[in-house]
Amino acid sequence: MSFLSEALWVLLLGSLLGLELIGKVPPTLHTPLMSGANAISGITMLAALTLIIKANGNIPLLIMGSVSLSFALFNVIGGFFVTDRMLAMFSRKTINRKDNH
Repeated sequence: MSFLSEALWVLLLGSLLGLELIGKVPPTLHTPLMSGANAISGITMLAALTLIIKANGNIPLLIMGSVSLSFALFNVIGGFFVTDRMLAMFSRKTINRKDNH
């Protein structure tokens, strides 16, 4: 088996496992799960930056690092937006009252 076919099998199996696991998470745990995913994506961003720096002009490594960096960055930014939106649902709303005294 070549490296590319092994990598595609790992990607496929990881995607199916992730889909199965995420589908069973109750809604109350989505915010902590998103925070954990952001931390993992931060590590992925560092690894992708390291790959880009160490590529030494190797085009396939530069492409792989760039794609990894863009996916991880997209996940981190989206995770922060979703987390901020979910936390806003639990914040207290201010009530504007007019004093008629």
